[in-house]
Amino acid sequence: MTDTITNVLELEGISKLYKNGRGVSGISFSLAPGEVLGLLGPNGSGKTTTMKVVAGLVRPNSGSVKICGVDSLQNHEAAMQHTGCLIEAPALYDFLSPEENLKLAARFYKNPGPERIGEVLHLVDMDKHKKDKVATFSLGMRQRVGLAAALLSEPRLLILDEPANGLDIEGMRYIRDVVKAAASKGSAVLISSHLAGEIQACATKAAVMHSGQLLAVKSMEEILKDFTDLEAFFLSEVEKFRKGGRPL
Repeated sequence: MTDTITNVLELEGISKLYKNGRGVSGISFSLAPGEVLGLLGPNGSGKTTTMKVVAGLVRPNSGSVKICGVDSLQNHEAAMQHTGCLIEAPALYDFLSPEENLKLAARFYKNPGPERIGEVLHLVDMDKHKKDKVATFSLGMRQRVGLAAALLSEPRLLILDEPANGLDIEGMRYIRDVVKAAASKGSAVLISSHLAGEIQACATKAAVMHSGQLLAVKSMEEILKDFTDLEAFFLSEVEKFRKGGRPL
């Protein structure tokens, strides 16, 4: 990451409405190098839709997405060269090993080689299972392999949708350590959860989402000056929204 950029990610006025009336409306935020932004909200609040738009898996009805200054909606392939994603369940081949799955994933990027595959498997503590078939893995083990795939290209933007899903306490700690390590090297991380404690443990900023709306975005430092914890901040913002307060 040698060249200097102000923001790794810029979302402006993103709206995506599905036929059932759900989706997101008017989502705008930015993410600088080294920042970890946690999207916090209940299931159905719009976190995954927002992440799918950023990752190019869903095209918005309106708005813009820029990754490292590249317009992702106009030049998706170039934008994705800067991006690593783990959204919903990891897409893995059950009859292959983690090592073989990562070899296939590496073909989508310019740089990763065998050494990098070994590095990311070590990062997620899957070294001893690198030759085993994915079909034998638990949900948590699959999540770790998916995280390894997301890290392969040393992405400038790392997108993690509910990455602690299926993980035990030790696995959750690994997620936090990986997120912090990526941020310390200058990556921007967009992570989602419906668990306030998980976001508070690793994020530098938090965004509250509810009913497809972005209610607030603040640094963890600001939040913890005014509230006992992130959960209290979340509940305060949701209460204001329900009483008729305007979202961002």
